[in-house]
Amino acid sequence: MRIIGDVTAGDALATLRAVDEVFINEIRAAGLYDKIWQAFAIFLPVRSVGVQGDQRTHSHVVALRAVTSGDGMTADWYPFDPAFLRAVSTKICNEVRAVNRVVYDISSKPPATIEWE
Repeated sequence: MRIIGDVTAGDALATLRAVDEVFINEIRAAGLYDKIWQAFAIFLPVRSVGVQGDQRTHSHVVALRAVTSGDGMTADWYPFDPAFLRAVSTKICNEVRAVNRVVYDISSKPPATIEWE
């Protein structure tokens, strides 16, 4: 799990823990856990306008990252099936009320790194 910016025991940490739990549990349920080298959620320091129920929201954005690697020096993003990503995004937004937008990082290493800092 990663939090961009100051880490506090408040909203960001609780939200990120809940998102990461959904993400990792869904990876396990899909039988993909042993195919992925690292997977985690990132709490981004931005908010997004959305709609949840019949109300307009101004909630948090989280990113998901999953990579494969043989040596850690290079890594490729894991090519989840679009249906998996749709289901995970929907579950996160429905179960973690503080989140209304989920993005998936498709950057390879290099040029990106595995971590978000």
